[in-house]
Amino acid sequence: MVAFSEPIWVAQAQRSAYRAPVQARESVDVAVIGAGFMGLTSALHAARRGLSVHVVEAGRVGEGASGLNGGQVIPGLKYDPEWLLAHFGTSRGEALIQFAAGTADAVFDLIRDEKLDVPHNRSGWIQACHTEAALEAASSRCRQWAARGADVDMLDADRIEKLVGSANYHGGFLDRRAGTINPLALVFELARIAAAAGARISEEKPCIRLEKGPDGWLVSLAGGETIRARQVILATNAYSSGLVPGLAQSLVALHSFQIATEPLSGSAGRDILPERQAVSDSRRILIYYRRTPDDRLILGGRGPMSEPRHGDDWSHLERAMVRLFPLLSDARIEKRWYGRVAMTNDHLPHVHEPEKGLVILAGCQGRGIGLMVSAARRVVDYLATDDRDTLPFPVSPIRPIPFHAFRRIGVGALVAWYRMLDAIEQ
Repeated sequence: MVAFSEPIWVAQAQRSAYRAPVQARESVDVAVIGAGFMGLTSALHAARRGLSVHVVEAGRVGEGASGLNGGQVIPGLKYDPEWLLAHFGTSRGEALIQFAAGTADAVFDLIRDEKLDVPHNRSGWIQACHTEAALEAASSRCRQWAARGADVDMLDADRIEKLVGSANYHGGFLDRRAGTINPLALVFELARIAAAAGARISEEKPCIRLEKGPDGWLVSLAGGETIRARQVILATNAYSSGLVPGLAQSLVALHSFQIATEPLSGSAGRDILPERQAVSDSRRILIYYRRTPDDRLILGGRGPMSEPRHGDDWSHLERAMVRLFPLLSDARIEKRWYGRVAMTNDHLPHVHEPEKGLVILAGCQGRGIGLMVSAARRVVDYLATDDRDTLPFPVSPIRPIPFHAFRRIGVGALVAWYRMLDAIEQ
């Protein structure tokens, strides 16, 4: 691995090797490209349907975004129920609302039902509001979800200060359906139970080409091996490259940087997130944070568009941490890492089927754990039944973003502008 690519979770999760050989003239029902949450959950459900499955991963299981994120499991989408109904209509809107409401349940139910060795805590998620305008928007969100029976609540300034340990917020939205997990442990456990169900998993087998044939797909790997598959699930998300024309250009892959402190003790250990909710703030360039089972604070947010080269590339997070929690001004940062988040132009996940039998889901907007685990079963159901109503989102064509090559420059400038506006508001 390159520097700064190992998350704090590496020391806390047990890695196994998956080296299933690609057999001569291998032919399977489903080939899955990518061994993250989406790929491995899809493989699990497909194998349990009695389908033959082969998962190929360019690196090692958990080295992509699934193992590098902060482990916040948050239900819902960027948009609230009323917007979804207005945008998609009653039938599709209601289906999306029900799907979005259950994404966190899907993760925690899976951990419970499969008895997975995944450290987790379901004490909720707080959207912390740094302005009165943000608090008003959060109040609308709370009203809409409460009307649908969700276990949500609004927090005033005193209550959020007690739950977070910071006096920086006007109030917030508490969603008790949410929680936190060790994301790398979940990836490893998904690989374990998918393999036990019969899925073949091959690490360090980059796919370099997909070709449609009369009887399905030919999956060509970098080592010269090929797999014939009746159907293919492309589960590369923010790490998509040129396998499918236009896919990578339809996404904006942002870097999410994170830091982990030494274990908190004393007044910091007592006052910061005493009930261990996950938190995301309402800033344009949001900061998110949580406590781990061993009492470290993990704090993350957007980082430079370029690959990091020095620990100073995380300095904006260290400043944000001290601004929120002055008690941590002398806290030692023990780990720094980063991963990618796939964003779409409309801030909704996209399902694509560019040709029959090739299904893609991409663009989780930072809520990938619940979305991908939940959507995987739906994608497998669609491949098995050919009923598009089983898919969580309508199938849409791949639409490359105009001038995508210049988008990184534009996004970098926009991030700098938003940071300035956020600084003025604090």
